[in-house]
Amino acid sequence: MFEKMILQRRDIIIAALAVAGVLVSQPSVAEDTSSPGDATWNSLKGDVFGQRPIGNDGGIISIEAPKRAEDAAIVPVDLRFNTAKDQRIKAVTLIVDENPAPVAAVFKFGPDAGVTHLATRLRVNAYSYVRAIAETEDGKLHMTQAFVKASGGCSAPATKNADEAMANLGKMKLRVFSSKTLSSTSMTRVTDMQLMIRHPNNSGLQMDQVTRYYIPAHFIQGLTVSQGDRLIMSMEGGISISEDPNFRFEFDAKPGEDIKVEAADTEGKKFENEWPVATSSL
Repeated sequence: MFEKMILQRRDIIIAALAVAGVLVSQPSVAEDTSSPGDATWNSLKGDVFGQRPIGNDGGIISIEAPKRAEDAAIVPVDLRFNTAKDQRIKAVTLIVDENPAPVAAVFKFGPDAGVTHLATRLRVNAYSYVRAIAETEDGKLHMTQAFVKASGGCSAPATKNADEAMANLGKMKLRVFSSKTLSSTSMTRVTDMQLMIRHPNNSGLQMDQVTRYYIPAHFIQGLTVSQGDRLIMSMEGGISISEDPNFRFEFDAKPGEDIKVEAADTEGKKFENEWPVATSSL
């Protein structure tokens, strides 16, 4: 589904560029300070969720994002999940309405992972709603959204040159932020864990400043984070995840079991790493 949506939206944008000769992020010179309507969302939600009803957040999920992004190619988005609710969140779909490929990522969580916080960085191509749709165990969908003023994020040039990006492709770093806060189970809560992956995550809409050709799409498509034999979370990603993907998440950790990360990109390259999590950090 991601690949089809990416190709369709990319073809439309490239055709427009060929006619106009420039990339126009907004329809007028004057700044539009108003939020867009729901026309885009209404046209795409059926492609993603079919005829399934989508309710409000219900206090289950919340989103934080800047009203005006400092850098449209690196827009921070924070999701928080209410574990006090009866229904566990088993998946979250992150959507940027006005992006060429609106589905930024689909995250799935392990049944006993206890994930309460997830943050990442997105590309935002035009003034847009960023939506997070949570699916609970009973199959119901709950949506929250934030309006972000940004433009040109999907076509913004990479911050690193191609040689540097390829030399460090797939390198990972994991940071653990300690906590003594106990969860409701026999596990111990890790306050925060940050995963960083070196990858250009090319959108397919960026132009090589030397050749003036478009750089082919090349991004992290799949990601799995596990501890021991249990799944913490997985991700199916698209072009809207920023360069050098960065994820922060809070979950119920088991002392003494290693964290393992496996990732794969659209060119079939696979990357993995493993880190011990010291008991002293939990």
